[in-house]
Formats: sequence, structure tokens, C-alpha cells
Amino acid sequence: MIVNGKPVSAAIDARTLLVQFLRETLRLTGTHVGCDTSQCGACVVQVDGRSVKSCTMLAVQAEGAQVTTIEGLAQGGRLHPMQEAFRDHHGVQCGFCTSGIVMSALDLVRRFPDPSEHQIREWLEGNLCRCTGYHNIVKSIAAGAKAMRG
Repeated sequence: MIVNGKPVSAAIDARTLLVQFLRETLRLTGTHVGCDTSQCGACVVQVDGRSVKSCTMLAVQAEGAQVTTIEGLAQGGRLHPMQEAFRDHHGVQCGFCTSGIVMSALDLVRRFPDPSEHQIREWLEGNLCRCTGYHNIVKSIAAGAKAMRG
């Protein structure tokens, strides 16, 4: 598979989850495991441009795919516009859920370039944040979407 633009391969057990492969084999620890039940969304990554809970996908299922993790967003030492929006609009508290929310938000904005607050809140139903009331997260996603539109 291609992870963050680089080809990777490894001999792994067929039962290895994508999140385990990313964290334990590739040492890309920005993807988090928060619940072990596919409820929290902290493990969301992009697989071929779509948000996927990497705790529900086997690594072998991503063979030949393009996988992007939070570590693959910044380019040339510069944060992605969605990451900048989270920083600028205080969409981060403890940060544990943030990588999964950002990766989910990128899929939302790909599908709906100018999402409404309702669309953002509905999209976030698969991502749990235990620190906030989501107000600044929603503001951050809206600002990130605007920045991505140019």
C-alpha cells in the first residue's frame, strides 16, 4: 500500500488491523485507538480518499490502496488548511480525538465543499470527543472547508 505518499510493505499476520499496522509496524501514532468497539472514531484515516475507521479494517484489505494518516497532511512543514483551522478556532482540547475528527472532516468537505452546521454535526456522529461540546470543532471544520475552497 501507499501510506502518506510512500510505498510500504511488511509481512504481517492476516488478522492485523489497519490501525495496528499503522501504529505498531509503521510507528505512525497519530492514529489513535480509543474504544476497541468502532464507536469513537479516534482511529479514522483516509483509504483511497474516504474516511475509514482503521480499527474495523484489516491491513491486508488495504493492499494496493492509498492510505493517508494525520501525519501525511502537512506538506513542506506547513499544516493542512483543516489542521490550521482547528488550531486557529480552538477545535482541540486534549487532542486525543482530533486526528480522527480531522480525517473525517476532510471526507465531509470532499463530498460537501460548503457544509452547513447541520451537515457537520450529523457527519460527526461517528466521532466522539469527551472534552468539548463540539462548538469549536464545528467552527473549525466550517473554517477549514472555507480555507480549502480558497
